Amino acid sequence: MGDERATGRSGKGPAGPAASTCLVTGASGYIGGRLVPELLDAGHRVRCLVRTPSKLRDHPWADRVEIVRGDVTDAGSVARAMAGADVAYYLVHALGTGGDFERTDRAAARVFGEQARRAGVRRLVYLGGLTPAGVPESHLSPHLRSRTEVGRILLGSGVPTAVLRAAVIIGSGSASFEMLRYLTERLPVMVTPRWVSTRIQPIAVRDVLRVLVGCAGLPPDVNRAFDVGGPEVLTYLDMMHRYAAVARLPRRLILPVPVLTPGLSSHWVGLVTPVPASIARPLTESLRHEVVCRDRDIEQYVPSPPGHPLGFDRAVTLALQRVREAQVTTRWSSASVPGAPSGPLPTDPDWAGGSLYTDHRELEADVAPDALWQVVEGIGGENGWYSFPLAWAVRGRLDRLAGGVGLRRGRRDARRLRAGDCLDFWRVEEIQRGRLLRLRAEMRLPGLAWLEMRVDSDAGGPVRYRQRAHFHPHGLLGHLYWWGVSPFHAVVFGGMARNIVRAAIRLQEERTAARESGTASGTASPPEDSAVRTGRREPPERS
Repeated sequence: MGDERATGRSGKGPAGPAASTCLVTGASGYIGGRLVPELLDAGHRVRCLVRTPSKLRDHPWADRVEIVRGDVTDAGSVARAMAGADVAYYLVHALGTGGDFERTDRAAARVFGEQARRAGVRRLVYLGGLTPAGVPESHLSPHLRSRTEVGRILLGSGVPTAVLRAAVIIGSGSASFEMLRYLTERLPVMVTPRWVSTRIQPIAVRDVLRVLVGCAGLPPDVNRAFDVGGPEVLTYLDMMHRYAAVARLPRRLILPVPVLTPGLSSHWVGLVTPVPASIARPLTESLRHEVVCRDRDIEQYVPSPPGHPLGFDRAVTLALQRVREAQVTTRWSSASVPGAPSGPLPTDPDWAGGSLYTDHRELEADVAPDALWQVVEGIGGENGWYSFPLAWAVRGRLDRLAGGVGLRRGRRDARRLRAGDCLDFWRVEEIQRGRLLRLRAEMRLPGLAWLEMRVDSDAGGPVRYRQRAHFHPHGLLGHLYWWGVSPFHAVVFGGMARNIVRAAIRLQEERTAARESGTASGTASPPEDSAVRTGRREPPERS
């Protein structure tokens, strides 16, 4: 089974510490969500500082950690989270929150460093970006410039700090890997920007996690930055060709051209891959300059076990195995989209704030509750939305053109959802397995929107499917938007409700047929596959 965990730690080397209390920020994000179980497995106690604790509720390690509600820009909540902590991991950034994201990052880093010093934290660990040698900081992309400044602030905080600087991280679900994967798989012939010829030193996510864990035991006199990378230096062109070979794709024809600026190429990446332009832009801007490790000093403190750091081909192989086996524990989209709606729940008793439009659908379903729930939990991604596919596709494209996430984020797992998961241009806000799924819209809208699906089965009564779409408009444009799309609700939302029930009925019929076939042949029926698209079984995702 493909495993990207940070196995093979060095144990009682220079970085083999006794159990520590580790504070992790960004635990709902890509790296933070993978670091927490690694720290737990290494014997540490873990505390997570998160703005929305419910996002961690369904993680398999949630009951093993302490959760503190707060934000890195709020000194009070950071102070509470720091109390009694030995090591604090800073894994957050404000990229995409607006034109002043560098100022926000700067302020948050100062708060974090100051509160760590006051609380007596003995070690800070920060994962930043690898910067090019000999390039003035003013010439760096805003993304890299901010990462560099945050590292400098933490190093000057008075708390011993390890700043890890990594380039492209290769792992299932990382934004860099998804960008590489989709560009290579979808375009056998492509015209590419000049940055495909830039030299890069990629690193496997398991090696990043291994070093992050090891940094908890660094000696107290270590206060510096370390470059971390894999064993190979490649161009992006090399990476695409090597990916194609590992994935057993025909060799790609790639034609670099000088006319695609970082801005244009980020929109090009946004059209071809699930990664929106807002995230693709800092990634592509960071590839303008060569990013190669200038030192391997981290090996003195966190020595690599045999076979590590992993080579590029091995890292890609493991990532693809995770994708094929639906074992992607976190994705680049795990973190909330900057600027996404975060208003009060429309179902809260004290909810107030003007108009609230609602589209309500309810159907009686002659089907077992678990079959109906299986279809509900399997909605979106490859399984679709059970109504008017063209309308959903057009809405997704319009959202992408407006700078939103569109439909391409898909699902983390084809079978199960958890609170905080992204689901196309929705976010799972609440899930009560077997009963309730509530989604909050993250597409570009003149207001706040939610979609709620319920499976109700009172004892002795019929099973009912209840579906509600809520919209809280912002200004006149919001009201005009609702009334402009409301004529289509009977087709979109009405069709969705009917087709979900029909899909559940077909699923139950398939189950019955499978059981009867197994009984007749004297063999056990095959395990059920919850990946349902409009009531049909679908093959596994192609690598």
